[in-house]
Amino acid sequence: MKLKIIFFSLFFLFATASVSAQDKKLSTSIISSTAAIKKYHEMRELQGMKKGELMELYIERINVLVKTLPYIALVTKPGITLADLGIPNDNIKALTRQAESTSEFLEVTVEFQRRMVPYADTNNLIAAILFYENTMKLLHEFNEM
Repeated sequence: MKLKIIFFSLFFLFATASVSAQDKKLSTSIISSTAAIKKYHEMRELQGMKKGELMELYIERINVLVKTLPYIALVTKPGITLADLGIPNDNIKALTRQAESTSEFLEVTVEFQRRMVPYADTNNLIAAILFYENTMKLLHEFNEM
């Protein structure tokens, strides 16, 4: 009798662990949690920064937009999963493939930006940062409509 209790206890333990592991995989956020702007800036603040700092902000904003724009028909903020939207779990492969493709694209894009942006006019760089930040603000407002 004790053997049966131990066997069933171990069986349920492993079954629960298996379901729990699958649940974590299925709860992947549609928009990456790194796709968020921590701070929005004013023009005066940006004008007081060095070009290297501006370049990093510019690249960060590109990353956020690239990780967000393909999904705006579904969501506009990180943290929402396929399950939250009622999308079948068999679409996780497509979401994973998209995330991998986005990462590859961003690697090439960031490398390009690091080579080319130092030649950009500082005022154009500031304007681009403000444009990207305003775009993100509008996306968040769009979600609240």
